[in-house]
Amino acid sequence: MVDLTSSTQIDLADLVNSSAAINGDVIAAEFQSAGRGRLDRTFEAAPGSALLFSFFIKPKRVRSDWGFIAHLAALSMREVISQDIPSQVSLKWPNDILIGDKKVAGILSQATNDGVIIGIGVNVAMTAEELPVETATSIALMGSSKLDRNLLLADFLNLFVVNFEKWDGGADFIDRYSAVCATLGRQVQIEVIGRANRTGKALTINKVGALMLDDGFEVNVGDIVHLR
Repeated sequence: MVDLTSSTQIDLADLVNSSAAINGDVIAAEFQSAGRGRLDRTFEAAPGSALLFSFFIKPKRVRSDWGFIAHLAALSMREVISQDIPSQVSLKWPNDILIGDKKVAGILSQATNDGVIIGIGVNVAMTAEELPVETATSIALMGSSKLDRNLLLADFLNLFVVNFEKWDGGADFIDRYSAVCATLGRQVQIEVIGRANRTGKALTINKVGALMLDDGFEVNVGDIVHLR
């Protein structure tokens, strides 16, 4: 745990690129001055209000399957958060975690030569005034009493290791992910910078985590808006 860093994702990527990181390394921070989310968006949180960390993992499965690892991380964190939340905790494709219809956590992934760096930010103790947008929430605001970030991190890492080892050995987590994915079965709009928006009904995800629409279109990147 570090008190201040620009980004745990950047710090860990620097270690990986200099061959100083080993499989399973984790960096967590009290505050990030330049935190970022998916698609290079900024991610801001008041000091001590969020669980902010990145970890490095080296899969044995073929590289073409690595896209599912972020989904596995989202599924694992969702299972940890839902243990003490009375409301419905679900996933929004690709790997946002929602409580009701509000985002409580986000995940990004970055492939390297021999592994994947996963970055996670969870709104833990944020007050309503500290939330970055109206569509966000925190586990404290949703009634959780498990607000110790160290314990949340430990619970996540322990669960993720179990799930990852099963997945890396060939297990299929598509059904488990699909069962808690709020995107599937809904009419959605896909937004990608530089491309025309596309709408369709989200049907399934495949083994690499891509979202499949009812017209056969495969979505690998972009923002998803739930239309109904």
